[in-house]
Amino acid sequence: MNTENNSQSSPKISDALDSFVQKFGHVVMWTNGLLIFAIIAQVVLRYGFGRGLVVFEELQWHLYAIGIMFGASYAVTLDSHIRVDIVHANLSEKWRNRWDLFGIFFLLLPFVIIIFHQSLDFVWEAWRLNERSDAPSGLPWRWLIKSVIPASFGLLFLAVISRAIRIIHFLRRG
Repeated sequence: MNTENNSQSSPKISDALDSFVQKFGHVVMWTNGLLIFAIIAQVVLRYGFGRGLVVFEELQWHLYAIGIMFGASYAVTLDSHIRVDIVHANLSEKWRNRWDLFGIFFLLLPFVIIIFHQSLDFVWEAWRLNERSDAPSGLPWRWLIKSVIPASFGLLFLAVISRAIRIIHFLRRG
């Protein structure tokens, strides 16, 4: 769709939301560099010295989770997320936008809202218990990584709302 990043014809609120999400995404993308370092360190320790560390194992899935969870909202702002192109490819641009709007309001937004809402008690309980790794030498503060769930879905909510506003604006302009 050609509705993104066309600042002279796009709603300012969508531009502002997209900019916020993308700036956050540019910061979070550095977790991928840290993830690569953690993977290399674990491989060297395990296969070079015969001793891996639980901390690196857990750090890998923490960093991977951060990248994936926050990366979803970034992908939505760029319209680079995965969709079923079999249906999408055979539609005119107007109907593609309508199809996207249908998917946003009846599939994606309900999913985002449910996950966000359901994660709040889950995260609160982890904070309340000061949850940590089950492994004695694992990472402390498991509540911190669990907090990524509502934070990333909140950011995804903003990205999806921005996308919906942009599509509605595009459809109204014809």
